[in-house]
Amino acid sequence: VHLFESVGVLVQAVDSLRLSCVVSGDRYNVQAVAWFRQGPGKERAYVARITWIGFNIYYATSVMGRFTISRDNAKTTVYLHMNSLKAKDTAVYYCAADLPPRAILSNFGSESTYEYWGRGTQVTVST
Repeated sequence: VHLFESVGVLVQAVDSLRLSCVVSGDRYNVQAVAWFRQGPGKERAYVARITWIGFNIYYATSVMGRFTISRDNAKTTVYLHMNSLKAKDTAVYYCAADLPPRAILSNFGSESTYEYWGRGTQVTVST
């Protein structure tokens, strides 16, 4: 499985942005895809997750209400729609794929749950 994030950008605060993650290879074996981010001087943190079957969606509380994760029906691309961007959203954003066995809810935010990762894309929000 290979994951490729869209090219990073510089945006203004309160702007909106959509990131894409193209999933290739054995994508039909994927259970779910998640977005993580790593801000300057911070550890990588979970943002959101969407399942391949059932469109089950989960968010970190820090982004709930502002970010929306979605995917296309062909299971090739996962999106992260980010609204009302703030300077604290500045980070490298990564997408990651979770393969079987199925992860439990308490592990959705754990990096070790995800077997494949994209290289990351830089999002910078200026004020």
